[in-house]
Amino acid sequence: MATILEARKIEKKYTLGGQTVYAVAGIDMTVEEGDFISIMGPSGSGKTTLLNLLGCIDRPTAGRVLVAGRDTTEMNASDIDRIRLHNIGFVFQRINLIPILSAQENVELPMELAGVGAAQRHRRAGELLDTLGMSRRAHHRPGQLSAGEQQRIGIARSLANNPGVILADEPTGNLDSKTAALIMDCFKTLNRDRGQTLILVTHDPDVGASAARSIVIRDGRLDFETFS
Repeated sequence: MATILEARKIEKKYTLGGQTVYAVAGIDMTVEEGDFISIMGPSGSGKTTLLNLLGCIDRPTAGRVLVAGRDTTEMNASDIDRIRLHNIGFVFQRINLIPILSAQENVELPMELAGVGAAQRHRRAGELLDTLGMSRRAHHRPGQLSAGEQQRIGIARSLANNPGVILADEPTGNLDSKTAALIMDCFKTLNRDRGQTLILVTHDPDVGASAARSIVIRDGRLDFETFS
């Protein structure tokens, strides 16, 4: 299996009230193609900060993040934008769909930003919506969709540019237990049937148990790691 994402002793520190606080403190992490990883830990442990560093949303204070073998540490903003657009898909707790666009148009947007032609992006968006059982809702706007439907559109959007890895931050956090289970079934199917690499942050042990590999962090440090 190829290594598609790697963190080497990454740190993220802040100065608060004259004191240095480490949100992430020297974590090493290797992600192989086809991995399904959950990142767990108590509130304030650094889970989301770690995910943001892996996804190049934020830059580490020290250490290196490699995406598809490319060291992002010294990249300029334009190169980082291209990495995020082409190599990484994002699914958020707050789904952040564009309210004036239809479900189809929301899924097509990342492809449009990547320069994909209209016919190709329309076809791929249709295929992704079909994969996630949302074809019949393709022309509905987010306000016309349930929270679970919106999250499935968010997952389809994250897949638009065929990224090597999808990062999901509390993707079931705003959902009831039945809808959360449906969303996790979507993730498990994508990993099992399509070999999609997934990393998700969660505080829910049931959600975390869905992953093949679980990383628990406390106070910004790796506490322990388990494999199912």
